[in-house]
Amino acid sequence: MASAQRESREASPLPGEHAAAIERLQQLIRIPTVSRSDESDTDWAPFRRFLEVLPELYPLVHAKLERELVANYSMIYRWRGREDGNPGVLMAHYDVVAATDDGWQHPPFSAHVSGSADDAVMWGRGTLDDKGSLAAILEAVEASLSEGFTPKNDIYLCFGHNEETAGDGARQIVDLLEARGIRPGFVSDEGGAIVEGIFPGVDDPIAVVGVAEKGIMTLTMTVDQDGGHASTPPRQTATVRLARAIVALNRTPFPGRFTATNIEMIRTLGAHARGPLRFAFTQLWLTKPLLLSLFGRLSDETRAITRTTQAVTMLQGAAAENALAERATAVVNIRVAVGSSVAEAVAHVKKAVNDERVSIAVERPSEPSIVSPTTGPAWNLVRTSIERTYPGTIVTPYVMLGASDSRHFTRISDFVYRFSPFEMSADERGTLHAKNERIRISTWLRGIDFYREIVAGL
Repeated sequence: MASAQRESREASPLPGEHAAAIERLQQLIRIPTVSRSDESDTDWAPFRRFLEVLPELYPLVHAKLERELVANYSMIYRWRGREDGNPGVLMAHYDVVAATDDGWQHPPFSAHVSGSADDAVMWGRGTLDDKGSLAAILEAVEASLSEGFTPKNDIYLCFGHNEETAGDGARQIVDLLEARGIRPGFVSDEGGAIVEGIFPGVDDPIAVVGVAEKGIMTLTMTVDQDGGHASTPPRQTATVRLARAIVALNRTPFPGRFTATNIEMIRTLGAHARGPLRFAFTQLWLTKPLLLSLFGRLSDETRAITRTTQAVTMLQGAAAENALAERATAVVNIRVAVGSSVAEAVAHVKKAVNDERVSIAVERPSEPSIVSPTTGPAWNLVRTSIERTYPGTIVTPYVMLGASDSRHFTRISDFVYRFSPFEMSADERGTLHAKNERIRISTWLRGIDFYREIVAGL
């Protein structure tokens, strides 16, 4: 039955027959659910509007599934199955990072659609991160319900409201599920995508599925020193000492190394590489040192795959242009590699800075996640769903570089996979958390098909 449904969906022209679904996504994109690091600055009215509009847009979901609010704005939907096996979880989040009209080709909350047919594109904050996935999940469930489908096991839809900031909505969802003794046999969240041109010598599209994600933490480097008038500066001001610490850290990158997941990715993709590159990627007993060096130089993405990374993201000094800073601070965003730890990363930073006058404080540390298996029913469900939705695509595991709400779910499940079922060019990936975020309508519709495959297999 699922195969017949899939063939029917693949034969449908795009996007005309899907106008209603596209309009529903537009309505969600137009609600500016911007989360803020300081939640006292968050405007909660759009979040309430988002919660109110979902039953209007997806009536069967809200008639047949049980919805529960967590932490006021996060959501759990329970879709009861026919049996009592381990449930599946489909995740997404509906908060977005801030955006203004400056520099956008179309306003970020306009959900403007340009082009037509297969070239149609929807512009807007959240199209890729992550309302596109949330809407695709709801479209898949609504369509399945309309056909009278009931899943084999329970399915939970878990939608967070502050993934971009605190992430405690998802954490409290996990707290609740854990207290109820629920151990999901499958969890899907945002993460990798369908990409091309990221691996040398491989021309086919690649579906990168996150089987783990890096840890994350914030370090604050601070220099406290006597201030004074800028006309009589000392030989070394607080800002100079801090700048030297930043330069020292930048000159001391974390060491690179391949994890077991890196090796599996290289071997998987290497089998599809052209000519001599196939040898290099499949004979790792001989070429591993050379490949590690290559990954360090090839691109920012490949370099980040192989090591813990640090990035100074915020600086603060004096309150006036003619005053010496009494306190200079730098915020460092650290992404901790799988196989490493928060403690190891902090020790590296302290050794690199090597200045007792620079204090280093650790904030919101989160260790790297466990690694989900790439064999067995859960992995096979992801892989076959991708292959049926995007024929000819190579499916490979990888370690996700960013952080997601799914890191909380590793507490209750060993089968957590991070994949956004959309084609994303390098340019489109560059719009995440940046200007001109957008999604091609054709790939968003395919994302619905992906989730229908997942639902049918759970």
